[in-house]
Amino acid sequence: MNQILNHPDWVFAGIFYDFGKSGLRKRGRTGLEKILKQAQAGEVDYILTKSVSRVSRDTLEILNIVRYLKERGISMYFENEKQDSMNPEVEAYITLAGAVAQEESRNMGENMQWTVTRKFEQGIFANYKAFMGYRCVNGELEIVPEQAEVVKNIFDLYLAGNTFAQIKRELEKQKIKTATGKEIWDVTSIQKMLKNEKYKGDALLQKTFTEDYLHGIRKKNTGQRAKYYVKGSHPEIISPEIFDKVQEEMFQRARLIVDENGKQVNSGNRYSSKYLISNLLVCGNCGAGFRRRTERGKTVWRCGTRMEKGKDGCGHSPTLQDQWVKDILGEKVCDGAYDENIVRKKVKRIDIYKNQIIICLREGDEYYICQLLPS
Repeated sequence: MNQILNHPDWVFAGIFYDFGKSGLRKRGRTGLEKILKQAQAGEVDYILTKSVSRVSRDTLEILNIVRYLKERGISMYFENEKQDSMNPEVEAYITLAGAVAQEESRNMGENMQWTVTRKFEQGIFANYKAFMGYRCVNGELEIVPEQAEVVKNIFDLYLAGNTFAQIKRELEKQKIKTATGKEIWDVTSIQKMLKNEKYKGDALLQKTFTEDYLHGIRKKNTGQRAKYYVKGSHPEIISPEIFDKVQEEMFQRARLIVDENGKQVNSGNRYSSKYLISNLLVCGNCGAGFRRRTERGKTVWRCGTRMEKGKDGCGHSPTLQDQWVKDILGEKVCDGAYDENIVRKKVKRIDIYKNQIIICLREGDEYYICQLLPS
């Protein structure tokens, strides 16, 4: 600041910073984005910064930023390095300094990952996100009594025979808000709650991992890393007996359809059908299985209840193209082409909703959410 004030010809344009943000990537750094926008608008002519690493620890990104500014006649001065970006030889220096900063970040990331893994092995995990029923205090989960009652109500409603959609309507009817304060509930969120092992006091650790330290890309852990299951890691809201009953109920409902009297009846054993997919597809609205049929020369899948009772019986289930289902399974589960043996081994069930499907895997609590294309 003093340096700017000591130059009578300089006009102060502002201070730009990103508190607590990684210098590895530009995404999410509002201060950096703001100064680049001002540069584009011609509102700044000269930028002072502490060092190359303060701008970015990604070598390619810092070079792109410097070139972007030079094209607009804007110079950036790096105080620690005593370098001006308008210097023709500065790019070589920036490349070297950026590579050093990038390597430091890689080492730091590996050290942090090692520390996290050791904590997982000891059953220690303190980075909980807020979710219905709990709050995180000093790294420990504490029960929020009023929210815990909502969680218990959801489990009770499901065991009483309600579908995810019916539970959603009941919660909205009672004007109960979500953990984030929304008035509208999502059936997918309700299903995730009913499958979340944390409600019985356990924790499955490392469900996701950072694959690329440079870009911070997180991926679902489908076997690339070890997982750690910790029993009794925090206070339970739902007893293990009730939780297990809900999981068994989900399994049983996968083979149900609604009969002419509006009652749910079992449509057969899980692998009684000659078509594997028919054993996996489950309507998220009514809980019925899907049936295979041919329409206009194409094989499609439809909710069993809707086929028997029409839209009055189940008004929100979509019709799925058989080939589309196989293509999605091939992409998400088989790493390429659809393979029935791989699907049989890996997939527990596929929940079908109006606008999306959820592929639930046998391993742990893993799933894929796929959006349905508009028909």
